[in-house]
Amino acid sequence: MGDLRIKKVINNNILCVVDEKGGEMIVTGRGLGFQRKTGERVDPALVEKSYRMEGKTEQRKLRELCEQIPLEHLRLTQELIEYVKGEITSPLNESLLITLADHISFAIKRKQEGIAFSNPLQGAIMCYYPTEYRLGQYCLRLIREQTQVDLSESEAAFIALHIVNAELNTNMSDMYEITRMIEGTLAVVEYYYQKTYDRESLDFSRFVVHLRYFAQRLFQGQAIPDGSGENDALFRQMIARSCKQHYRCAQCVGDYVRNTYHKELTEEELIYLTIHLKRINTGGK
Repeated sequence: MGDLRIKKVINNNILCVVDEKGGEMIVTGRGLGFQRKTGERVDPALVEKSYRMEGKTEQRKLRELCEQIPLEHLRLTQELIEYVKGEITSPLNESLLITLADHISFAIKRKQEGIAFSNPLQGAIMCYYPTEYRLGQYCLRLIREQTQVDLSESEAAFIALHIVNAELNTNMSDMYEITRMIEGTLAVVEYYYQKTYDRESLDFSRFVVHLRYFAQRLFQGQAIPDGSGENDALFRQMIARSCKQHYRCAQCVGDYVRNTYHKELTEEELIYLTIHLKRINTGGK
């Protein structure tokens, strides 16, 4: 860990330090900050745990968070994240430690004060992000074991959204809108085909994954641009002609997105959506 000097004493057990390269980190250890002062060296052997963010903004947020929540909540969240990382393949944005620790600590405090919040999107989250929802349920069990606080089932949905948010590199407000867009798009699609899809099927799961990234691109202003080559145009025309029914449904989704979110779908996005609509309606073929 090298030479460490104190930048700020957060409390008796938590220090903000800088290493020999000027990098900032949070270090914890029993009595580590007791009667210590800024500028003093820290014995790395006394450090039990360290937390470092690559981004300076995130590092500052982590320092501020450590001043506001109990250390055990940070440690618990780190343990939860390590478990989550072992269960999913997508890389997670490093800010998950900050946002999830903040949420869990606040949820525990609310519960202890007898304040409960419901999650209106719980059913949608359970359906569209089943893996993350199961991980949220695991987190609730571990929180209960370690803190003796029994959070409501709706908190599993909140935790799931934090995980998905870290997977997609979005912010939480966009994450709620992405979930609502998926829900609205599915309503348009099921109305168009006059059918209800099996939420447990592999085809449905594949389609939701496409809609997840489709919505993410729209909210981040990164829609797939139309290819300008002659072959690109011919390919789009071929798909539109050969999959007329599914292309028309894609256009209905485009109308929904325009009217609800004031965002325009590129022709390329319509074609990709058409292909996925065909797949879910023909058993993945």
